Amino acid sequence: MVLTVLFAVVAAFCNAANVITQHAASISAPKRETGLRLVGYLFRQPLWLIGWIAAVGGFGFQALALHNGQLSVVQPLLVTELVFVLVLRWVWIHQNVARAAWAAGIGVCAALAVFLSVAEPSGGRPNPTTTDWLAALLVFGGVIAAAVGAGMHGSPQRRAAAFAVAGSLAWALMAVFLKTTTDRLTADGLGGLFMTWPLYALAAAAISATVLEQSALHVGPLSVSQPLLVIINPLASIFLSIWLFDERFTASPGRVVIAIFAFAVLAAGVVELSRTAPHDLTPTRPARSEDAARR
Repeated sequence: MVLTVLFAVVAAFCNAANVITQHAASISAPKRETGLRLVGYLFRQPLWLIGWIAAVGGFGFQALALHNGQLSVVQPLLVTELVFVLVLRWVWIHQNVARAAWAAGIGVCAALAVFLSVAEPSGGRPNPTTTDWLAALLVFGGVIAAAVGAGMHGSPQRRAAAFAVAGSLAWALMAVFLKTTTDRLTADGLGGLFMTWPLYALAAAAISATVLEQSALHVGPLSVSQPLLVIINPLASIFLSIWLFDERFTASPGRVVIAIFAFAVLAAGVVELSRTAPHDLTPTRPARSEDAARR
């Protein structure tokens, strides 16, 4: 359990570093750089490449966490990415962060700790049945298709929400396939892994989730898409952990009520954090070296 939490938190930090570094590199590109020229420019930027290294690290540590622990533990812990982004904004980008954002970040961490401690996720099986796989993929695939259809028309807010829901569900499926792939790697070795379907399902889910997430970010406001992308992923993952892997939670009705309340507080904290955090990467306070020079 300790290693699972540690790997998941490190994965969340790597994801946060990836978001900040790649976004910083992208917005620093000259306006004349577009299309393939922009790609070529970014490949020459160390910051952008560092972002990709962080992304690989995030993926690797998430795989380790999922291989060693429950899906219902790992996916909620990845929500801490938002808090790490806030810290990086303060420490590295030198942005002033509103007290409301810090309070929301603390609330998210506290609610997450309460949820995991009282829900007591445990158990699980490594290999879901074929019937469960088919049923889960049919249900989630249908909901994703419906959400994509809803995102084709309507206001920017509606389209962003629809694509965010679809992207979140696709990311949850990606986590399921990642967990199964790591188990197959352990059982069959690297050579045998390429002969099993979860590896290819993992690649398809990752590509689909990325496209859907980028669509959500492109068509509407971040304040709509980000909370849905962050909240629905762990919620869907918890549902899948019970359905596919037979993971279990506390049987105490009182603890169940507390866990549900904690998750609701977590969701509210994510919404508030998305609303109050800085919306760009413009520094709003001088670096320490500049402060020293002024003195």
